[in-house]
Amino acid sequence: MEADLKQKLTDDLKQAMRAGDKVRRSVIRLAMAAIKNVEIARQATLDDTDILGVIAKEARQRQESIDAFRQGNRPDLVAQEEAELAVLKEYLPRQMTREEIIAAARQVIEEVGAQELDDKRKVMPQLIDQLKGKADGREINAIVTELLSS
Repeated sequence: MEADLKQKLTDDLKQAMRAGDKVRRSVIRLAMAAIKNVEIARQATLDDTDILGVIAKEARQRQESIDAFRQGNRPDLVAQEEAELAVLKEYLPRQMTREEIIAAARQVIEEVGAQELDDKRKVMPQLIDQLKGKADGREINAIVTELLSS
């Protein structure tokens, strides 16, 4: 089955090419290339969830570049990366707030009966799976550590 998200990317690429939108065109092409590389590495077609993971990774890379360029005082490059990040964010689900992540984490912690930091390995895989694409893994990790430490 062809993933809906991959078809949307293809359609949006055609539209960007027709409209002469260079930023959008290049970002979508880069995202599609990244998806293709993961498919080649896994020797399997990705579903929408995996594609969201690839796009989230691309967005995370842009965010890291923005932070680095800000430190390097390169506003020209910051603007370019921000424009690319904006395009990628259109394909990602709305990111969860800290409160929403805490609520989801508490629920999983309760379900698996986790009580201490050593139980983190029971919580994380389930929570990461549940929140994939909707929250950053590092933030999820920090929140779970915080909740199990208290």
